[in-house]
Amino acid sequence: MTFTRIKKLIENGAYIKEDMQNKLDVFLMASRITQEQYVQLVALMV
Repeated sequence: MTFTRIKKLIENGAYIKEDMQNKLDVFLMASRITQEQYVQLVALMV
């Protein structure tokens, strides 16, 4: 669920890159998203 919501935010451009990067780091550390999902989301922000 976390992955889907964050992906939609990124695709819609509704984020600040630095803030989203910090959130993704926390989600990864808390096992809310997988390493593969993390890589995919970071790639979408470029």
